Amino acid sequence: MKRVLFTWIGAADFRAAEGEGSSGIDVGPTAMAVTTQEFDEVVLLCDYPPERATKFENWLQKGRRLRISRKDVSLSNPTNFAEVYTAAVKVVEEARKGSQRDEIELTFHLSPGTPTMAAVWIILSKAKFGAKLIQSSRERGVETVDVPLEISAEYIGDLLREPDDEVKRLSEGLPPDAPEFRDIVHRCNPMKRLIAMARKAAPRNLPVLIFGESGTGKELLARAMHNSSLRKKGPFVPVNCGSIPGSLAESFLLGHEKGAFTGACKRQIGYIEKASKGTLFLDEVGELSLDIQVRLLRVLQENVISRLGSTRRIKVDVRIIAATNRDLFGEVVRERFREDLLFRLAVAVLKIPPLREREGDLGPLIESILEQVNEENKGQPGFEKKNLSPSAKSLLAQHDWPGNVRELLNTLQRAAIWSSGSVIREQDIQEAIILLKQDRETRFSDRPLGPGFSIKKIMAKVAEPYLVQAMEQAEGNKTKAAQLLGLPS
Repeated sequence: MKRVLFTWIGAADFRAAEGEGSSGIDVGPTAMAVTTQEFDEVVLLCDYPPERATKFENWLQKGRRLRISRKDVSLSNPTNFAEVYTAAVKVVEEARKGSQRDEIELTFHLSPGTPTMAAVWIILSKAKFGAKLIQSSRERGVETVDVPLEISAEYIGDLLREPDDEVKRLSEGLPPDAPEFRDIVHRCNPMKRLIAMARKAAPRNLPVLIFGESGTGKELLARAMHNSSLRKKGPFVPVNCGSIPGSLAESFLLGHEKGAFTGACKRQIGYIEKASKGTLFLDEVGELSLDIQVRLLRVLQENVISRLGSTRRIKVDVRIIAATNRDLFGEVVRERFREDLLFRLAVAVLKIPPLREREGDLGPLIESILEQVNEENKGQPGFEKKNLSPSAKSLLAQHDWPGNVRELLNTLQRAAIWSSGSVIREQDIQEAIILLKQDRETRFSDRPLGPGFSIKKIMAKVAEPYLVQAMEQAEGNKTKAAQLLGLPS
């Protein structure tokens, strides 16, 4: 496991590096930590001038075989809680990028820097990253710190959210109230920007393409746009393109006449015609075959359809909102999606950020979803209204949520069922999350290619249980274990 230390560079560190601590007793808190503890990497955060920081970095590196990297941070004030928090989160997330949670051990150093910096490390350790905390002193050396603090960074409120000029610009001219979007729980600036853009596009009769990972709420956004458009009195017809059998896709979308093909016992109105005067929501539009994409393109160009088994052209008035979790631009390059259809759909483009990038949204989402779970289970035999313990909230805040809001909903539903009494405890959440995590880890073929994907890591995961089993059978003899596995060494 890779061990990484994160620490601000403080005044005591500079004094040690610049000769005032050369006695060997006062080497500064950071040097003391890397001397007495084992780390594979040290990440230095610094808001001092780069020239001075570089001298400290070189002094710390001298004679040590470990990787040291420095992140220069611009703070208006080292006691500005919001700025320190934002900078620390960014640096830690960059360092963790591409690594699984169980492949990297994080340690935060409390001693260097201002009290605000130490407080932020404590919050991030308990509520977001699950890191180990250490502190240094001349009298006691380096100690592990156990802070009994069950707190989530999700609940520190507007202190962490700076004003977003882009949100203000996008919101200009919009009505102050948007009841159609109230069901989309959010606080973070990326979601505020998204909602402002969606509200701008909603009244206009333009195609919309929504990008977003599975479980991010693409249909919820599409419904809100329909309900705030001039078409709100018309139908909203959702279609999961991935669930339509390929041979029947044309019939499902365009409809058919009786006798159009074997099994066509009566006339069927297609989804496009059903959505006339309203909105057709094509979820996972990237799943449509190329020949169906041609038919859909014609509908967008001519606003007419012909049912299978008929030559009559039917005028339709439909707005299409499409959604996908695929990279359609990459699919065009691979010739799996038509370029002309993509640019017909992508007139207004919206991208929903994954839950892991929605800083500050998890807390309100947990409260909203738990309220929904309580309402849905009200009246069920033996069900009590549920609340979350502080430690359960903290555990929820530390999870990565690769399945986004849908995974959060499923986890809380499962925990509500399994928990006894009115309080959902940490163990209830842990069991619900672990079950889902184990299920994901067995589905290696489902992992998407792209940033963070590593075939070596997947192969290592597959090999790990066999390596352990071989070492047990060989009673610790590596040569015998290699023979059992069919390896040369």
